[in-house]
Amino acid sequence: MSDFSLTNFNQLGLSKPLLDALAAKDYGQPTPIQAQAIPLVLQGRDLLGIAQTGTGKTAAFMLPSLDRLVAASNGRPVPGRARMLVLAPTRELAAQIAESARTYAKGQHISVGVIFGGVPVPRSIREVSRGLDVLVATPGRLLDLVDQRMLDLSALEILVLDEADQMLDLGFIHALKRIVKLIPVKRQTLFFSATMPKMIRQLADAYLTNPTEVAVKPAATTAERIAQTVTHVNQAEKQALLTIFFQKTAIDRALVFSRTKHGADKIVRFLDAAGIEANAIHGNKSQGQRERALGMFRSGEVPIMVATDIAARGIDIPGVSHVVNFDLPDVPEQYVHRIGRTARAGAEGIAVAFCSPDERHNLRDIEKTTRQQIAVASLPEGFMAAVEAIKRLKPAPRKSDTRERQPHSGRRFTPTAEIKADRRERGQRRDARNDRQADQQPQRHPQRAEGHPAHRPEGGQRKRPFRGRRRGGQGSRQVV
Repeated sequence: MSDFSLTNFNQLGLSKPLLDALAAKDYGQPTPIQAQAIPLVLQGRDLLGIAQTGTGKTAAFMLPSLDRLVAASNGRPVPGRARMLVLAPTRELAAQIAESARTYAKGQHISVGVIFGGVPVPRSIREVSRGLDVLVATPGRLLDLVDQRMLDLSALEILVLDEADQMLDLGFIHALKRIVKLIPVKRQTLFFSATMPKMIRQLADAYLTNPTEVAVKPAATTAERIAQTVTHVNQAEKQALLTIFFQKTAIDRALVFSRTKHGADKIVRFLDAAGIEANAIHGNKSQGQRERALGMFRSGEVPIMVATDIAARGIDIPGVSHVVNFDLPDVPEQYVHRIGRTARAGAEGIAVAFCSPDERHNLRDIEKTTRQQIAVASLPEGFMAAVEAIKRLKPAPRKSDTRERQPHSGRRFTPTAEIKADRRERGQRRDARNDRQADQQPQRHPQRAEGHPAHRPEGGQRKRPFRGRRRGGQGSRQVV
């Protein structure tokens, strides 16, 4: 087992190029998961790592894996193949893992690529066609390229499953089983998860060989640096409570969690109507919209982000000071994931929850799972006045909801650059989908194909198409 007294990266056995990259990023002491996992991964061991979000899991598996890839490199990767595969549940998380890999591999001959849904398929094909040392992917787009025979996983050396519990929650279990059948049995496999449900244990037993388990915190506990409170309120009055919370609270950046996509958009519309700027991010947003919203949130231009659980899995922004559970999650482990978006990298954070009467059983499950009681906060002063004010608000539809529908002004509508970009993106996805369907479906009428002997009658004369209706006796034709 690793020595827990290690206090800097120099003692973990990493190569000098990686240590130089860490020094350039001002990385100080390794986190507990990094100190324990890095030496084991360097030895080539399979690993099951249990650690909460924000504890440095990406560096824990990426740093030693890059060292192993460099040591075993035989030149450029084979086109259409990858040596290391990192599976992530969401686009944002995949993009951030790839960005971290490029940062760590700077100055070394390591190629890193990322593929996920929401971008044109041809772009993903170009990404993998050159061959990659490290490929970060979401399961859907990965299998899409495999099915098109644009990607070959038969030479994979390292498989990493990040956010394994969330991967199962999103229904990727069948995709994972397919992917494992496509890769070599002899490989190094690394699983990382914030919680340890029964299904994760079963998956680890099936796919890991004699693994070492590293758990830096007990499963399903919450970070000690997060101050947690819950306020009991009727569901219809939550919007007023959220509005008055942001009016009276100084925040750096705040993440608000909604159970549904429609609910997230509704929250944003009411906040905007109250003069509080916010953006929403969820699965119905295009990739361009999601990236723009995240960019504005990261820069602080719009410091409030309303998200669903799925979309928020890729948000790794150090400055999140507050997490608001507008709706309590049905799965108690999801609460751990949500509030883990704050108090990252040693900072402190605040987690606020709104609990309606029909969600009290969810609250009990959360407190049982996290083994702690959440402090109850009373309704703020001026709450009833805020409720009445919310009732009088008539929020206008969001531009992102209405897309290209604009009020008629008597002038011809000129689409903006953003709308044009969305149009192109939708057109590219549609064309790629149609191409795939055409390739997969057999030709129904081969005799109609260009060049087929039955395409034209004898003598090479093309029959004139009939565009009228028949009149008169049998066999007569009159075009009208």
